[in-house]
Order: sequence, then structure tokens, then C-alpha cells
Amino acid sequence: MSNGNNDAVAPNAHRLLWAGFMAILAAGVGFGVRGGILDDWSGQFGFTQQQSGEITGFGLVGFGLIILFGALLADVVGYGKLMIAAFLCHFVGAALCLGASPAYGEAHNQAAAYNLLKWGQILFSIGNGLAEAVVNPLVATCFPRNRTHYLNILHAGWPAGLVLGSLANYFFDAKSGVAGHASWEVQWALFLVPVVLYGVMCLGQNFPKSEASTKGVGIGSMLSEFAAPLLLFLLFIHALVGYVELGTDSWIGQITGAIMASPANGILLFVYTSALMFALRFVAGPIVHRISPLGLLVVSSILGCIGLNLLSTANGIAACVVAATVYACGKTFLWPTMLGVVSDRFPKGGAITIGAIGGVGMLSAGLLGGPGIGYKQDRFAAEHLESKSPTTYAAYKADKPSKFLFFKEITGLDGSKKATVLEGEAAKLTPEQTKDKPILAEANLVGGRMALKWTSAVPALMAVCYILILLYFKAKGGYKAVNIDEGSKA
Repeated sequence: MSNGNNDAVAPNAHRLLWAGFMAILAAGVGFGVRGGILDDWSGQFGFTQQQSGEITGFGLVGFGLIILFGALLADVVGYGKLMIAAFLCHFVGAALCLGASPAYGEAHNQAAAYNLLKWGQILFSIGNGLAEAVVNPLVATCFPRNRTHYLNILHAGWPAGLVLGSLANYFFDAKSGVAGHASWEVQWALFLVPVVLYGVMCLGQNFPKSEASTKGVGIGSMLSEFAAPLLLFLLFIHALVGYVELGTDSWIGQITGAIMASPANGILLFVYTSALMFALRFVAGPIVHRISPLGLLVVSSILGCIGLNLLSTANGIAACVVAATVYACGKTFLWPTMLGVVSDRFPKGGAITIGAIGGVGMLSAGLLGGPGIGYKQDRFAAEHLESKSPTTYAAYKADKPSKFLFFKEITGLDGSKKATVLEGEAAKLTPEQTKDKPILAEANLVGGRMALKWTSAVPALMAVCYILILLYFKAKGGYKAVNIDEGSKA
């Protein structure tokens, strides 16, 4: 925090900042662990990639909805009460997920396991959403003179959590953990550690209201901000941010693991990119002062597009590391800088406008990113396998077809059957399974590569949008933060 205490307007501002950091870190730990155990769920319960993507999507949809509703209630109910509710949701959500294996049982009740994981992830995401509905406007209120810088520091908790969650999977994965074996249930429960920490850090603290609420701006005036075309355009762009950042992160470790022919290396690469994001978010302030928030968003989008394209064609560890580095540098500043831009330009919106941005991003990631990228993997893997070996495809395809939005209906591969071959010990495979293994691995790789390639179109569109906004502000004399007493300006 380069500017020290002079940026803070509350005596406990820095404690609240780090409590918020820990709450977001908890969400990141859960997200990181979940990304590593998707294969465990698929293999144990027989989910397709799209079903797994739907479960991860539920873990984001609730997140987005609650940010929206929590933002409306934040100043009325009180930030402290919302943090208590977040704490409770995290615990109940964990308990539901941990009940999936007993519910599946000897009867192989896939529906019961699916529903417990679904509702567990929804409650987990509600806890995340309640916490984020508080901490974003809280930090913007505590540090009004340098919002983008401190919001980036706050959101450094996210990649820090991804690092810890992914390392837990790397060291204790039940199939290939390098430090021993722990079930996916043990790994999943680890996110409760930072939950307890943020709960303790919030005890006895006074939570200020947003600047807009303090100055008597009513709910009606806050909501009137959404009549601004610029804010609506920013909401659309942030939906794209949610898709490309969180949607891709749901799958990136698994896809790069297939590219490098090593699930463990895929996890380590994700740890590396998350650690890079963590470090970079602490230096957002100096970058913003040199090129403005919008300039940073343009550069970030271009790097994200290039990085995803490079990953889709990478071969070998070195090429994957280079491509992933470019991609990580691209996605690092997108989410928190967007929050800063909205807070700068629409201060009268208080918690509501910031909450709307975060909510739309999470909803997009949950409803579109997770299942959409899963669908793309299913589609291209299935089409490749069917064209190469129709009999192999017939043996491994899922029992039911699936569909995503207006795209054509497809029948993906059964995750349990595929896992038996791709992850099973060679000595235990039948001759037919041994024969099928390389072509299944090839189809799996093609699906992942094509999913990344098509996803790269999203940051390309974002870059165009940011350039248009940059030109708009250039024509108006340049980008600058708006004082709440001036009124918000498009």
C-alpha cells in the first residue's frame, strides 16, 4: 500500500481492508479446490463435463444474485450483519457438499449427489456474495482518494486463495498427491480456515456506510444512476469479464494439465499464474497513474486474447508457461479496475452500482462461462472422437444429450467411463481400454484447445469496447474521478 494511512478515512480502515481480503481469499480457496476436484466428482459420480460445469456455475450464480441483492440491503441492514450471514452460509454449504458421497452410496444415486453438490455450491456462493456485497463498497468508502489501487489490493485475496486451494489439491489429491492422499472432502473443507479468520477479524468492528448513504443519497437516486448509458455499457462489458476470467479459471487447470499430459503440472501452472496475479494487484496504483484505468483495461484485454490463443496451440511445458504468463497478465487487473471505474464515475450509486457490476460478472460466469466452456469441450471432444472412431465414441458417450443456449444439441462423453481409462492404472485396463486410451486422450485435448480458442474472442470484444470508451473520454477532455457533490457523470 504505497500511499500509507493518508488514503484512509476511518481509523480501522486497514483492519477492515484485510478482513475483506481474507473473506475474498476464502472464496478463492474454495474456487481453487473446486477446480482441482472436478475430475474427482466426474469420476466418482459419472458427471459429464457440462454437468460439472453446471455445478461450478451454481457456485457462481448465487454469488452474483446475492451481490446484487446484498448491495441493495447493505446500508439498510448493516455491513456487520451481512458478514455474519456470509459466515453461516459458508458452513452450511460445506456440510451439504460433504454429504454427496454418502448420498451417492452403493445405489449410485447420481441425482442425489448432484443435488447436494448443487445446493452446497449455491450456499457457498451466497456466502461469497454477501461478503463481496460488503467489502467492495466498504473499501471504496474507506479509501476514496485511491479506490482502484485499494480495490486491486482487496481483490489480491482472490488469487491468493486460488494459490492455497490449488496447492492443497496438488499436495493431497486422492489420486496423485505428492505429499500423501486426502479425499476431495478433506480438501473442500479447507476453505473454512480463512472463513474463521475473517469472522474473528470482523468481531467488534464498526462498519461505515457508503459515502452516498452518509451524504443522504436515497435508494431512488442510487437506482437512477442506471439510466446512464455508460453504466449500462460497463455492465455489459463486465459480463464479458466474468465469462473470460472466472469461467475460464473453472477449467484452465484441467485443460492445461491435458496439454502438458500431466494433471499435476496443470495445477502447478494455475498456482503460478494465480501467484503472479496476487503480486501484480499490489502495483495497480502506479500503473493506473501512468496510463489511466481505461488504458490498463485496454492493454489487459489484448493480453488476455493473445494469452488464450497461445494456450490453445501450446505444446510442452515451456510454451504453456509463456502463454499462461501472458494470459495471467491480461486478466489480473480486469475485475477490480472495473469496480474502480464504476466507483469513480458513479459515486452516487454507493454500494448498489458496485454490487451490480460484481453481480453481473458473477452471473455471467455462472450461467454462461462455466457451462459454456464445458459445452465447448464436450462438443469438440465428441465430434473429434466420433469422426476418428465412431465405435469408441459409441462406447464412451453419455447417456443423455445436452444443449447450451441456442447452440446445437450434442452428446458428450461420460466422465466416469472416460476417467476409468485416462486415470486408471495401465495394468488394470482391459486390452480394449488400452487401445481406446490414446484416442480418448487426443479427443479430450482437442476439446480443451478448441474451448480456449473460441473463448479468446471474448477479450477481443472487450478490447474494442474499452477503446470506444477511451475515445469517448478523450473527446470529453480525459478520464477523471467524479466527486459525489458534483453528481455522477456518464
